[in-house]
Amino acid sequence: MDSIIETQRQAHEEIERYEITKLQTEHKAAQVLGRLSTRVTALKAQRRWTALTSPAQPSDLSEFYARLVKIQDHYNKYPDVAAGGFDLELAALLEEGNQDGVDEEEYEEEDPIGLLFSGEEAYGKYVDLYTSHTAYNNLKNIAKRLSYLQYLDVLLASQVGKLHTELARETLRTKEYESYIHTLHDYLLSFMKKTQPLIDVDSKLQEQESEFQKKWEAGEFTEDWDNHLPAKRTVDAAENGNIWCSACQKGYSKQTVYDCTPDHSVNGVTSQSGLRNAARWTYLTSFLLAELASTVNDTKSNVERRFSLTAREREQELLERSKPVRTSKEEEERIYNPLKLPLGWDGKPIPYWLYKLHGLGVEYKCEICSDHVYMGRKNFERHFQEPRHAFGMRALGLPNTKHFHEITRIEDALALAEKLKQEGRREIFDQETTEELEDDEGNVYNRKMYEDLKKQGLI
Repeated sequence: MDSIIETQRQAHEEIERYEITKLQTEHKAAQVLGRLSTRVTALKAQRRWTALTSPAQPSDLSEFYARLVKIQDHYNKYPDVAAGGFDLELAALLEEGNQDGVDEEEYEEEDPIGLLFSGEEAYGKYVDLYTSHTAYNNLKNIAKRLSYLQYLDVLLASQVGKLHTELARETLRTKEYESYIHTLHDYLLSFMKKTQPLIDVDSKLQEQESEFQKKWEAGEFTEDWDNHLPAKRTVDAAENGNIWCSACQKGYSKQTVYDCTPDHSVNGVTSQSGLRNAARWTYLTSFLLAELASTVNDTKSNVERRFSLTAREREQELLERSKPVRTSKEEEERIYNPLKLPLGWDGKPIPYWLYKLHGLGVEYKCEICSDHVYMGRKNFERHFQEPRHAFGMRALGLPNTKHFHEITRIEDALALAEKLKQEGRREIFDQETTEELEDDEGNVYNRKMYEDLKKQGLI
């Protein structure tokens, strides 16, 4: 019976497998729905009823039957032709068998869904915002550079308020912020499409853009984005005969000077249209963050957990994550071994000729080792110096010396010990003769001879 911890581990593994299978099924269903929608749109675009309306009388069916006869003759002449040519495409979507004719044992399918995600995203479980975090810290006029956890907290704070309220107004007007928020918006949009393929994200974004347009025209973003030209500066510039540029935040004395300026953006300040785009992307990014709030929270928890790991534990986790996920059927096929050949260093069965060369098909049974079976002569000879055989000899009260080599039956070992006693070869029971010592030059002696030579000063 498995322990509670092992049961929980198996449950977690099963849930993770089901989540991966669910995501793969959703992507496959999204492909089928996309193909279906495309065909329906093409069918509506075609005016097929116009082709049937010939100059003949509406009640005259001769033209209809003439066309029917042509179609029947064509398929009678070419009976094997596909009606629409979509059978292979449908089989590929549904994965009905191996279409390439490759041997199933050698065929290993690459997961196309897993290639959509990076290693940090872990098959859509977490978001990878390290690039956006670096771009955020490189913005101008920021009060404090945030760590990755603090940056995630800032993004999560947009659920209860506006996004990036901690940034100064001068920072929001820069081109760097416009590029940063655009990149963050594109990443969150692509991530949401990858993790939720059956949800129409584009229609939701269109609704949010319509709401933004209404709020922008109503002037609700004036405080943050200055989408209306300051009236005081415009009046002052008009009274002085100058031209005021809201993008450059400065006035020009003449129209020619204003026209000679190639880019009306000084010190990285974006134009009026750029301010509107930055405000729009910030508004849409807040919506995407609200939709992905649970994923961002899971990402924060995962980052905190990884910070508590040691370097060795992180390397082990990366190795386990890099291993491909195999189903039970694939594992059975991978270790399929009908001849029961031993496994080599690569985890695969060794060649059959090598199996016969080493005589691994011959069984050697040792009664002293509790009837353990050794495959091959080499393994059998090696086992006499292994702990299993030495333990069996000590249990019989016999020393594991070379006199008992090749002895596997208990009866034979006891008979040999009795015979050695009768012949007076008591050295097998004498500790002085059984224990071996080695000198500095590598010569091996038993204990009695070693002590005699040492007393004489020869070693």
